[in-house]
Amino acid sequence: MKEIKAFIKPNRIQRVIEALADSGFKSMTLSQAEGTGAFKAKGARPSLDFHVTDSPVVKLELVCQNEEAQAAIETILRNGKTEEPGDGIIYIANIEDAFHIKTGESLKRFDL
Repeated sequence: MKEIKAFIKPNRIQRVIEALADSGFKSMTLSQAEGTGAFKAKGARPSLDFHVTDSPVVKLELVCQNEEAQAAIETILRNGKTEEPGDGIIYIANIEDAFHIKTGESLKRFDL
């Protein structure tokens, strides 16, 4: 399985979520975040919580099967991109397994 973390501009997140849902990715987590990358948005401001200048971003997280990851990445890239610099970044990580808390059932698919 793959974990995909994408940091996306707030004005593009709705478009990304809808495109992912239309592609079959229904379960994801969204978090408001502050980015401190090389690009500073026009609306960047000093953070109230940290001693840095930040740009608002939304962190989208989803976990999918290995064979589904490329489709999710392409969907995020296609729908998150703007004409401006600083569109965000996507990280991919391997997930060994995941379990439903209620049943203890593994979400890992085995290729036997």
